[in-house]
Amino acid sequence: MRLLLTILFLTISFGLNAQSNESVFEPGEWLKFRMHYGWLNASYATLQVKSAKIEGKEVYHVVGRGKTTGFASIFFKVDDTYESYFDKQDGKPYRFVRKIDEGGYKKDVEINFDHKRDKAILNDKKNKKKINFALQDSIQDLISAFYYLRNNYEPEDLVKGEAIKLKLLYDDDGIFDFQLKYLGNETIKTKYGKVECYKFRPLVQSGRVFKEKESLTLWVSKDENRIPIRIKADLAVGSIKADLDGYNGLKYQFKILMD
Repeated sequence: MRLLLTILFLTISFGLNAQSNESVFEPGEWLKFRMHYGWLNASYATLQVKSAKIEGKEVYHVVGRGKTTGFASIFFKVDDTYESYFDKQDGKPYRFVRKIDEGGYKKDVEINFDHKRDKAILNDKKNKKKINFALQDSIQDLISAFYYLRNNYEPEDLVKGEAIKLKLLYDDDGIFDFQLKYLGNETIKTKYGKVECYKFRPLVQSGRVFKEKESLTLWVSKDENRIPIRIKADLAVGSIKADLDGYNGLKYQFKILMD
């Protein structure tokens, strides 16, 4: 269960919305997800949008938090915090923070992006080391990617079977290509009622954690908000599911289908 919350933050990073000069989200937006590992109510994760300044520039500041709860926390304690500071106009990340404590496995990483010099400096505070990376086009961190895609992709241009691609940097593993294959539309039942969704399959590396390359499935609301509604993952041992469990401050009405 050590990677549950990392999986959640990775997969929720890929909602999308029509390209527009006006952002489809705003400070005050808050999303909450409840995660299950088999029958176990394993953890909660939240994403909150705020405003901040970096070197005098107005930016979005998004804080993601995740914790195990109840019975699950007896066996495996998780306390993760992710933070991203990114440009309000073009979505470029300026700073990314990852502090995790997952059953004694800890990381304390900060990445500062210097777009003028096309480089990023990763500061691994736990191991007291720094790593320089050469930036590439459309680079995003784990959290900023979610909001970047919501503002910069046209749903009408989605082609069934084809994948959206994006470059990510969020750890000392370096920059990698992430792909999100569009599977079509599907209406699913939720605690709020029936929700019409876009259905995606994030392509991941098979091995120790996932059963195979296409073990993840993601449903994103087919409305102006384009927020993640459900995530399923088949793991090497068992499976997990995350559902939208709460929301506040959405810029547009959350659309529920009436029977």
